[in-house]
Amino acid sequence: MRKIREVLRLKYELNCSNREIGLSCGIGRSTVGDYIQRVKLAGLKWP
Repeated sequence: MRKIREVLRLKYELNCSNREIGLSCGIGRSTVGDYIQRVKLAGLKWP
């Protein structure tokens, strides 16, 4: 859960690219894309 929060924070607060987020969090670029896509499909928004 913490990693997903960090991905969303980096994406929506700092406007980082998926590559930058992946490097920062130690996950793959495609995993970052999957997280973001799942959040959008669930209808969630970053505060």
